[in-house]
Amino acid sequence: MEVKTFEIKDINLAEQGKKNIEWAQKDMPVLNSIKERFKKEKPFEGLKLTASVHVTKETAALCIALKEGGADTVLAASNPLSTQDDVAAALVKYYDIPVFAISGEDNETYHRHIKIALNHKPNLVIDDGCDLVATIHSSKRDLIPNIIGSCEETTTGIIRLNAMVKEGKLEFPALGVNNSLTKHLFDNRYGTGQSALDGIIRATNILLAGKTFVVCGYGWCSRGAAQKARGMGANVIVTEVDPLKALEAVMDGFRVMPIAEASLIGDIFLTITGDINVISKDNMLSMKQGAFVANAGHFDVEADVNGLRKHVVEYKNIRPNLDEWVLDNGKSIYILAQGRLVNLVCAEGHPASVMDMSFANQALGMEFIVKNKGKLENKMYTLPRSIDEEIARLKLESMGVKIDTLTLEQQQYLNSWSEGT
Repeated sequence: MEVKTFEIKDINLAEQGKKNIEWAQKDMPVLNSIKERFKKEKPFEGLKLTASVHVTKETAALCIALKEGGADTVLAASNPLSTQDDVAAALVKYYDIPVFAISGEDNETYHRHIKIALNHKPNLVIDDGCDLVATIHSSKRDLIPNIIGSCEETTTGIIRLNAMVKEGKLEFPALGVNNSLTKHLFDNRYGTGQSALDGIIRATNILLAGKTFVVCGYGWCSRGAAQKARGMGANVIVTEVDPLKALEAVMDGFRVMPIAEASLIGDIFLTITGDINVISKDNMLSMKQGAFVANAGHFDVEADVNGLRKHVVEYKNIRPNLDEWVLDNGKSIYILAQGRLVNLVCAEGHPASVMDMSFANQALGMEFIVKNKGKLENKMYTLPRSIDEEIARLKLESMGVKIDTLTLEQQQYLNSWSEGT
C-alpha cells in the first residue's frame, strides 16, 4: 500500500511553522552539529524511517537532521492533542517530509495515522510512547523482518518495551533513549518541570504562590515539577509508592503523604508517573471546590477522568483546554487538557535548548542501531557512556563553559589501589 502524501490541518500555516522551526534550531547547537556531519556522511542512505513523536518545532529539527543524513522520513503524531499544526504544514511544504497529524484529532484518526505512517515500510523506527512498536507487533507483523531497530523517547515507552522484553515479545532491538543521562537528567527534570508549569499557567492564569500543589510521583519529571512549583512559592506535596523515592522527596524538603490525604487539601494536582489511575475517581470526588487536575504523563489514564464522567452533571468550557466539571456531589473541579499532556496541549512542550540534548541522543541512537545492524539482540539497549559525555561536552562548549581535565598524576591515582592514607 502506498503512503498517502500527508494529512495535516492547513498547508497555509507553513510559513509560520518554518519560522518556528528555525527559531528552535537556533537553540539546538548540538543537534545542528550532528546534522552537518550527517549531511556529509549520509549514514541512513537508502533507509526508510517512520517516527511517531510529538509534532513540535523541536522534533521537526530532529526529523530534518535525519533526512539530511539520508533517511526517507515519514512522521505521525504520538498524541492526538500535541501537534503544532503550523510545524506539520512547514515540514510538508518546505522540507518534503510527509506528516500525518492534526491537533485535536480523535483517537480513531490518531491510530489510523499511525498505521498510514507504517505503510512506509520502515527500516528504522522512532517512538514516543511505544505506540509504533506495539502496533507493529500486534497488527503490522509483516514489517518486522525489515526493521533494523527502534529508539524510544519516553519513560512510558520504556516501561512498555521492558514488559515486551520480559514476555519475550520484542522482535527487534530497541534503544531506550530516555535512559541516557543527557536525556532524563535534563529533558525530564528541567524540561518537564518548566513546561508542565508553563502549561498549567497558560491554561488557567492562576497564581501558584501560596497554593497547595500536589505532585504525584517523584521520578525525574516529577521532581523537576516539584522543584519549579516550590520555586514559584507553592506549598508542594509529593505522593509516592516507592519508599526510596518518597524518602528522597522528604529529604528534599517536601511533604509526603498518600494521595487520599493529599486530595483533601490540594489546590492543584499534577500527575507524572507513567501508571494508570494514580488519581482515582474517588480522589477527585473528595477534592475541595475548585481544585485543578492536570497530567504530564504520556497517556491520559493517570487521572481517572473517564471514571469521573458518570458523576458529572454539567461540563463548562471556561478557556481553551480548561473545563469545569460540575459534579453530582455539588462541587466543581477543573480538568486541564482533557487529562492529556498539559505541557504540550496547553503550552509548547519543552524549550529547544533542553530538547537539543534529547534529540542529539535520538539522532546518534539511530546511527548506533544502523552501525550495529545484525549485532544486536532483540532487547533493550542504552547508548554508551562515551556518547553521553560527548553530548554534554558539546553542550557545555555551546554555552561557553570550560571544565578541567584530569592530570596524568590524577588519572594514575584513580586507577591505583595502592595509594591511601
